Amino acid sequence: MKKTSQKNRMIMSIISIVVGLLMVTIIPFLVQTSLERVLVGLTEHVKAGNPTFSSGIPLFDFFYPIWRAVIFVAGAALIVISQEIKKGEEWTYQIGMSLFALPAIGGMFMFLPYVSWVEGFPLPMLISMIGLTGYFSFIFLRKAETMQKWVRFAALTFIGMLSTHAFTIGIGAQRTMATRPGYPFYQDFTWWLFNWVGEVNWVAVILLFMSIPLLAIGKRKGWWLAVIGTIAILMIDAPTQFIRTKTLDYLYGSLLALGVLFFTMVPFFKKHLLEDEAAEA
Repeated sequence: MKKTSQKNRMIMSIISIVVGLLMVTIIPFLVQTSLERVLVGLTEHVKAGNPTFSSGIPLFDFFYPIWRAVIFVAGAALIVISQEIKKGEEWTYQIGMSLFALPAIGGMFMFLPYVSWVEGFPLPMLISMIGLTGYFSFIFLRKAETMQKWVRFAALTFIGMLSTHAFTIGIGAQRTMATRPGYPFYQDFTWWLFNWVGEVNWVAVILLFMSIPLLAIGKRKGWWLAVIGTIAILMIDAPTQFIRTKTLDYLYGSLLALGVLFFTMVPFFKKHLLEDEAAEA
């Protein structure tokens, strides 16, 4: 950050304050409105003759407020560290990237139920856009080679998308497990596979999120975290798609995982992604 111009650091500081303020003032109300719309839509879907979806009501009623609280604290943190960003403290860049990722990922998760149960403009997309404004701005404002910025932009975007999808896969698994036939028992392998794939995706999300602040500055530790989490998702999602073919969710997860691996493992991209690889080149 010390190598980044004073002008750019000032812009980054202002972005942190503005985005942080939106996260603590506007986003909480967007989350509540989004939750109420999802609950209404899902309740109508259940009454229309889909009782197995009733388990989604308590899940969304729990996770939407959790994401609201996480995003609120992240917004407060952005405001607090904004002056240190202006000073060029190196640690603030990594923290800032992680904090911006939270509304981006959480907003996209809250948007997905809109696809099935809610009509009209998807408010959670605004939440994601607020987070992505800071996320992308920081990538391009920090001093680095142009190609390096674009490669990190691609890799970190795919990591964020895969994190959202993997978190949602876990939610879907929990929803289905709660209303499975013969609960609390498992009828056959295809049912406990649902539980297995959901929780593997949740564990992988932890690795993917941890990789963001490290990969943002080209650290090899971040590369390993991203690759391990991504390969774990691919190893469970790809075969699950062939076994449970009623949905394409696992195919989408596999494709996103391949996108992450493309921008992290292809030598050309890896060279520009990691600081030590770029130095050797």
